[in-house]
Amino acid sequence: METPANNHRPTPAQRALDVLVENAEDTAALDALADSEVLVPVPEDTSEEDATDPGTVTLPVLEQPDGEPVVPVFTSELEMAGLLPFVSRYRLVPLGALAAHWPADDLSLTIDGSSAHRLTLTSEGVRTLLARP
Repeated sequence: METPANNHRPTPAQRALDVLVENAEDTAALDALADSEVLVPVPEDTSEEDATDPGTVTLPVLEQPDGEPVVPVFTSELEMAGLLPFVSRYRLVPLGALAAHWPADDLSLTIDGSSAHRLTLTSEGVRTLLARP
């Protein structure tokens, strides 16, 4: 049996990100992105109880080269492995729900940070563009 060399099909979130690279104001793409689920890496120091609690999500905060804090999330395991190959646990979270509970402080969100379709939003952008009830 032959297996195609590239069996990776873009997720709906990845297709939305591709559209947003061309037109950052595309409301249909923003809605599709907000309606999708993303992988949120579980920080290593998170207890197993907190890591599996459906009512809480511990955000992994990384520091960018300029010192600004950012939370990385991913559209697939492949995208996550490209930037954070050491991550062993993650949560699958609806992006719109995550955005609806986004902290008020200056905490950016980056989606698929190492890909050509990456998107980084400020804290205000997360709440304004992606938050869903």
